[in-house]
Amino acid sequence: MIAILNKLIGGGKIVYHHIFWSLEKQAIKAGVEMGKDNFIASRFWSSEPYLIRIGSHCQITAGAKLYTHGGAGAVRRWYPKFDTFGKVVIGDYVYIGNDAKIMPGVTVGDNVLIAAGSIVTKSIPSNVVVAGNPARFICSIEDYIERNKKYNTDSKGLSAEEKKRLLLSLEESKFIMKENLM
Repeated sequence: MIAILNKLIGGGKIVYHHIFWSLEKQAIKAGVEMGKDNFIASRFWSSEPYLIRIGSHCQITAGAKLYTHGGAGAVRRWYPKFDTFGKVVIGDYVYIGNDAKIMPGVTVGDNVLIAAGSIVTKSIPSNVVVAGNPARFICSIEDYIERNKKYNTDSKGLSAEEKKRLLLSLEESKFIMKENLM
């Protein structure tokens, strides 16, 4: 009976952590080394979260995944204990878009934008924008700023209501508009 109660209480702690702790605190509790002032919306930290280091002022959005191992199961017929690992290191001021995947052994420099859905198989230097599968260089962060300055709304830090009011009052030219594919 006591063993069952202990299991229930232990499970209750896990439920409590998932409900009341921020995703950043959950990542740190799992073993991810993390700087300060990050925004974390992902719950996936591979099975070796202690091999992941994230700098400061990063934004890791929903569905982003950082992997520290993989593929070994395919060769265990010949090498039953085969395992390979790679650390993942994320610099400062890095944005990782929704559903992006960072593979084992990748280091991401500072001031990097990784577009949504990207599959990052190689390390990324500082001050660049990457996108795609596999992720490739799109432009420098300076070029990104220059291209998008005209869309800047200076809305960071506004309340949800203030932001809504601002965005609904803007003229169409202040919104990003993509060209036709053809």
